Amino acid sequence: MEIPLSAIYLAIVLVFTLLTVLAGGRRRHKLNLPPGPRPWPVIGNLNLIGRLPYRSLAALAQKHGPLMHLRFGSFPVVVGSSVDMAKFFLKTHDLSFVSRRKTAAGKYTFYNYSNIGWSPYGPYWRQARRICIMELFTTKRLDSYQYIRVEEVRCLLQDIFRSAETPVLLKDHLFTINLNIMSRMVLGRKYTQEQSLSSAIVPQEEFKEMVEELLLLNGVINVGDLIPWLNFLDLQGYVKRMKMLGKRFDRFLEHVLDEHNERRRREGKAFVPRDMADVLLELADDDGLEVKLERHCLKAFILDMFVAGTDTSTITIEWAISEILKRPETFDKATEELDRVIGRGRWVEEEDMHRLPYIEAIVKETMRMHPVAPLLIPRFSREHTTVDGYDIPARTGVLVNVWAIGRDPAVWDAPEEFRPERFVGSPIDVKGHHFELLPFGAGRRMCPGYSLGLKVVHLSLANLLHGFKWRLPPGMTAEELNMDEIPGATTPRKVPLQTVVEPKLPSHLYCA
Repeated sequence: MEIPLSAIYLAIVLVFTLLTVLAGGRRRHKLNLPPGPRPWPVIGNLNLIGRLPYRSLAALAQKHGPLMHLRFGSFPVVVGSSVDMAKFFLKTHDLSFVSRRKTAAGKYTFYNYSNIGWSPYGPYWRQARRICIMELFTTKRLDSYQYIRVEEVRCLLQDIFRSAETPVLLKDHLFTINLNIMSRMVLGRKYTQEQSLSSAIVPQEEFKEMVEELLLLNGVINVGDLIPWLNFLDLQGYVKRMKMLGKRFDRFLEHVLDEHNERRRREGKAFVPRDMADVLLELADDDGLEVKLERHCLKAFILDMFVAGTDTSTITIEWAISEILKRPETFDKATEELDRVIGRGRWVEEEDMHRLPYIEAIVKETMRMHPVAPLLIPRFSREHTTVDGYDIPARTGVLVNVWAIGRDPAVWDAPEEFRPERFVGSPIDVKGHHFELLPFGAGRRMCPGYSLGLKVVHLSLANLLHGFKWRLPPGMTAEELNMDEIPGATTPRKVPLQTVVEPKLPSHLYCA
């Protein structure tokens, strides 16, 4: 009797599962792994991970402890959910856990891991980090772009002023301003607008959809990454979407580089770099670099900066306004500080921020409760390490749950409450020095553009609070405001915030 093909497949799967379980069992007896839930065959502990992985992992840590061992499909993973564990992974043994595991998202959306975020540890990544620190995000260069940030924030305030007394979809305004800031700083001009008038311009709504898709696909659990022998099936359709999105961004980035190279050719020896893309093209011509910067590397750099700088600032400011609408006394305190320090005759400038500790406290508290990257970008161990007597083998994935750390009652009083006052007079900052608060990470893999992000968030939020009174649309109460998140590499609001504003400064300031 002929055996059905489906039965043969089932037998193969059962044999594979049995071998995996036996091999895993032998390894576990030899190693003293951290505690964790017992894994299922083939899928490991993926059945325990819900729609928002950082929340699922935080709940598991309540049962298994601040250092957990799990299996995601075929791969071992450890999760740190405390200040001590964050310090261990990001500082004490930073170099041991500095690499990245290769995933489909890094391959298809960032030019085969050529951006600084997904690059594995090695000469290319070390060079990319140096370029970011020494060339792209220096204090001098960021200060030279201050006029761009000022101009675009003024445009934001004018746009919202024109929408006064009618419901405003805040995210759209914030996305536009941050997109324009990054476009002008990185690319030299605005490459997007409301309607496309030429092939050189991407319609703004289309570009927004592309950015959101990129961040979603870089944060999803792709089964093919975790169970490699299922990769060719692309069961969730994510890889197909990644490839399509990669091609859409590539068309845009090819045009950007062609346009920049044409200006370089046209100006010849008189050429002076105007933007970050120009700086990268100059570096690509440098024969002294340890690793040659190929064209796809430049595109990966540009995409990394452009997308990260646009979305993260938008998300943080939207969450801050959301929390303030639920806690009106926060707005009253912010208004008192702004009126006392700035007065009502001008806008807030970047130089004012050191005199506005309560505004800075609002930003820190927002980043504590709503970290943009709640699990940071997953790390990958380069060598065997031990912590508290537990073994962490080489080639183990590492997640630091900064969302859980930000909600830890052992660290924070009333952690579920939005209380900016906790940071007034506190030495805790967001620059990777204090492991209670790590919105940008820490150590060698810390976000190299964090100082730019802080400048944009501080200036935008301070002026939005200075220029307008904020309230919910008629008929909505603070208790009814939905505060759910969307899964992905970042954590935007599930329901975009809709609010009504009332100008509170002299009208001529909004038109200047």
